[in-house]
Amino acid sequence: MADFYQTGVVTTLHRLNNNHVSRLEDELTRFSETTSIGLVLPALYSEFETPAAHKILNELRQVRYLRHIVVALGRASWRQFLHVRSLFLSGFPQPVTVLWIDGERNRNLLRLLENQGLSAGEDGKGRSCWLAYGYLLATGNCDVIALHDCDIVNYDRQLLARLCYPVANPNLGFEFCKGYYARVTSECTAVSPGFS
Repeated sequence: MADFYQTGVVTTLHRLNNNHVSRLEDELTRFSETTSIGLVLPALYSEFETPAAHKILNELRQVRYLRHIVVALGRASWRQFLHVRSLFLSGFPQPVTVLWIDGERNRNLLRLLENQGLSAGEDGKGRSCWLAYGYLLATGNCDVIALHDCDIVNYDRQLLARLCYPVANPNLGFEFCKGYYARVTSECTAVSPGFS
């Protein structure tokens, strides 16, 4: 078993056959005509200095069913923000927004919330995701929001398709889907993604 364990009543959608990514993406493209899908990518700048993030970007350039991608970029200077934003300027079939989490506008927003007694929490992935979700919800054009990390070394776009499919498919009735995969460590060399 991977490093994910869930108690209670949870449906697990196992990969029992080789569902080709093209079939899943064709169906997601049809579903996205009535149920728009957005993607949140929380990331630190350091992740964009690794091969994993560049592989993810190359895979995402092939995804046609997403309405919008939001990158929540943390721990980045102005120059690093501009560098990451330049990676998303071309080749994507949907708009990509890079939120500079450490930028002055976000810091002002967080101060304003804090002054009103509404803490957005400590700096970290949770707060970055919260800001990205807020941005996507404010655009009003995403019914389904997916999220995955930018450090998945064995990433291919089937992971995203399998993550979105249960929620975007109007015939399944799922409201939440969590993907999981084993982290590769010195003790573990096999990686097998699963979804529940």
